[in-house]
Amino acid sequence: QVQLVESGGGSVHTGGSLRLACIVSRFTYSSSIMAWFPQPPGKDPEGVAAIDSADVTRYVDSVQGRFTISLDRAVMTLYLQMNNLKPEDTAMYYCAASPGNWPWGRLLLPGTYQYWGQGTQVTVSS
Repeated sequence: QVQLVESGGGSVHTGGSLRLACIVSRFTYSSSIMAWFPQPPGKDPEGVAAIDSADVTRYVDSVQGRFTISLDRAVMTLYLQMNNLKPEDTAMYYCAASPGNWPWGRLLLPGTYQYWGQGTQVTVSS
């Protein structure tokens, strides 16, 4: 069965950087999308970055220019490079994946994704 395992979370100060990784196992689809979903305490997860099979990426405005999503297909690992972190970035970060091609407007919606990891905590203090 498909498995997603995140790592790389931690605690940093404002302006710091972290690189999250998500190892994706037994996910063999010719077309797919993957994304990162932070879930702050007491809130629903909201997509911040997504990537499709053509390496087209989409970002929410609040992370544009600070976060970079990438996929290394040789090792099937999804990354999220996070720079200039802010306290409002504090959340449990989940990676998610789904087979198929999806409309641009669906790439950052949680309901689009079939497979989810267990999450890695990111805490940014001022």
